[in-house]
Amino acid sequence: MRDFRDAKLMAKTLRQALADRDISLSHSETLEIVARQFGFDQWNILSAKLDEAEGMKSAIGIEPPVPIFRIFSVEKAMEFYCGFLGFAWDWKHRFGENFPLYCQVSREKMQLHLSEHSGDASPGARAFVRVKNVRAYQAELAARNYRYMKPGVEEAPWGLEMTVTDPFSNRITFCQQN
Repeated sequence: MRDFRDAKLMAKTLRQALADRDISLSHSETLEIVARQFGFDQWNILSAKLDEAEGMKSAIGIEPPVPIFRIFSVEKAMEFYCGFLGFAWDWKHRFGENFPLYCQVSREKMQLHLSEHSGDASPGARAFVRVKNVRAYQAELAARNYRYMKPGVEEAPWGLEMTVTDPFSNRITFCQQN
């Protein structure tokens, strides 16, 4: 559900929708319409509320962590993370030719770093990831028919969980919390 923090995007969307119907309004006119939809007399008042909400955020700006998992085979890692789990391979880095790989894979809002560097992480690490629908993800994985893993969904006191283990003994527990 949208709230007042989405006002600028809503104004842009409104302007585009009207333009698609050959109705031309300026950006400022659509901002004023959106402000009235939120119960404010004018855009400047809503804009002040946006600034206030922005100021309430922590100056530190802590964001979700990015786990680092140790891998020993790029091919096996990509087969598991991209082929089986459905992650995208975002980027890779090597300090030179024939050096260990450090890369990022992601899916939706989850980012994970994979490293062949011996000092970055220990095999057997674990990450706990909240998901909205663990049964849908489990069904998606089952449909891929990955020969090395057939994860199931288990009940826990705090919700439903599905744990997968990569070829290097790193585990990810996907949890749909109650």
